[in-house]
Amino acid sequence: MIVNHYDKKLKMFTGNANPELAKDIAKNLGENLGSSKIGRFQDGEISVIIGETVRGGEIFIVQPTNAPTDTHLMELLLMIDAMKRASSKMIAAVIPYYGYARQDRKTQPRDCIGAKLVANLITAAGADRVLTMDLHAAQIQGFFDIPVDNLRAMPIIAKYLESKDLGDTIVVSPDVGGVVRARELADRLDCQLAIVDKRRTQPNVSEVMNIIGSVEGKNCILVDDMIDTGGTIVKAAEALLRNGATDVFACCSHPVFSGEAAKRLQDSPLKEIVVTDSIHLPDEKRVPKLKILSVAPLFAEAISRVFEELPVSKLFD
Repeated sequence: MIVNHYDKKLKMFTGNANPELAKDIAKNLGENLGSSKIGRFQDGEISVIIGETVRGGEIFIVQPTNAPTDTHLMELLLMIDAMKRASSKMIAAVIPYYGYARQDRKTQPRDCIGAKLVANLITAAGADRVLTMDLHAAQIQGFFDIPVDNLRAMPIIAKYLESKDLGDTIVVSPDVGGVVRARELADRLDCQLAIVDKRRTQPNVSEVMNIIGSVEGKNCILVDDMIDTGGTIVKAAEALLRNGATDVFACCSHPVFSGEAAKRLQDSPLKEIVVTDSIHLPDEKRVPKLKILSVAPLFAEAISRVFEELPVSKLFD
């Protein structure tokens, strides 16, 4: 239970994106979720009603911006605005999954940079800080002019994989861009690293070219920050098995699982897919091969430290 120093008041609220995670975070804090109601007008406009006083409170709004991204983002912005206009002392947007993060730079002329635009919107709405996890690109923190804590799910995933005692193991990055992430997991598991050399022919479509490193006779762990359509991970798993891998596991922080991704992963040669609950998955996407790890304790500890004005850096060890 949090001790309220100097009569500080912690209040937690959530939108419709992942209320189960919000409840688990509140439970870990020994708190209850605040009263709020999100509805719609006849023309589809979103309305937000806060059902209790928040004056002088330190407010934490738990709302990942996964699909439908625009709806969940708008809910977050309206909730922030409502809290600001109700004289909250501090408003923190707790965004376990940050939508639009893949649009972090211009890849061709006249591209938008959606990640920066969303950062501007969250700041303009009135947020004082952001708590998120495993941003697709770490530099997105610099898009904000307010404090950002980019938590990491890797320690939670590594602890689970260690408990499986997989034997001769190698961590595999599904592309060159994910090498830093894969290296961290390899260091935590004290094993070697391999890389899949792929070519992306168009968005959400990739082709495996080569495997850099020896995977023969080893259990491979593919690691990425998110799995969207599942195509990249499945093709990488097939390539690893063709190159002599014994079994292939996959893990990621954010199970985006667009379209038929869950079925594609279930039908694939992957042994197990380890993800977190940063994104709520409906029952039809909770396939047997899926293992979901909770990040509620991680976010609860981060919220507690922000509220108590303690260093959050301990969570990055």
